[in-house]
Amino acid sequence: MSGTLVLCGAPIGDVRDASPRLAEVLATADVIAAEDTRRVLRLAHGLGVTISGRIMSCYDAVEGARAAQLTDYLRQGATVALVTDAGMPAVSDPGFRVVAAAAAAGMTVTVVPGPSAVTAALAVSGLPSDRWTFEGFLPRRGADRRARLRELAGETRTMVFLESPHRLAAGLRDLLAVFGADRAAVLCRELTKTFEEIVRGDLAALGAWATDGRVIRGEFTLVIAGAARRPPVTVTGLAGAAADIARDTGTDVAAQAGAATVSAAALAAEVERRSAAGMSRNQARRAVAAELGVSRNDVYAAELAARPPGPGRHA
Repeated sequence: MSGTLVLCGAPIGDVRDASPRLAEVLATADVIAAEDTRRVLRLAHGLGVTISGRIMSCYDAVEGARAAQLTDYLRQGATVALVTDAGMPAVSDPGFRVVAAAAAAGMTVTVVPGPSAVTAALAVSGLPSDRWTFEGFLPRRGADRRARLRELAGETRTMVFLESPHRLAAGLRDLLAVFGADRAAVLCRELTKTFEEIVRGDLAALGAWATDGRVIRGEFTLVIAGAARRPPVTVTGLAGAAADIARDTGTDVAAQAGAATVSAAALAAEVERRSAAGMSRNQARRAVAAELGVSRNDVYAAELAARPPGPGRHA
């Protein structure tokens, strides 16, 4: 006989958001693994239930050791409830190692869904939510944080971050520098709690809010609009080169403009035309890439595709 691991979504602020099922699990579980044992006792008190099972701590530093111990309880048929301070275990909270160990051992894992700061902030942000990505906490060190943000600068999906109060101003400063001042963003503080606050604007406005002398307290969820999608390459930006492409390749430029794209053959032909006019091939690639808003790799790939097979190729 094997037991069941129950992941318990805890309220992120208002205890009234807890489900009746959460109260039932806390009251009946054989073992409760809690990120903070004092907080789970306060939660149970707020729900009007008495915990009868064994309570064990399961915070970040001890989770690895607890995973094996809790799996042993599951093998013995126990019901183990995993509860973090707020929100869902394993989502920027302890729990991943416990779930992985239980699943690897073939134990049953189920969930009591509950409130989430991530989806709550996304819902109230008013930013696109059909496609989004959860990025959690940014790195603590400034250099690492900026490097991560540079990796995300081109992300077109809405992004959700968590941030601690003492790093909020520095994080917003780096976001503004990398993403730009006018990127739409919404900052959610203390969601569902007494001092809930939602700040809307762009990164410049949020940065000003965080540095206007106020005392930064609470838990923050930051929702940021994705980068604008890069428009398809158009012939419009070529000016006089459009006619040359049409002449040299026989391409119907008007039709291409209607389709808002330039073919690989046209890109390659434009590089050839500029090379013949005296530019080096590297200069020609850079110029075509800059005018059309494409990468030099794209231009080079177009050249390769346009060349006939066999010897005599040149770079």
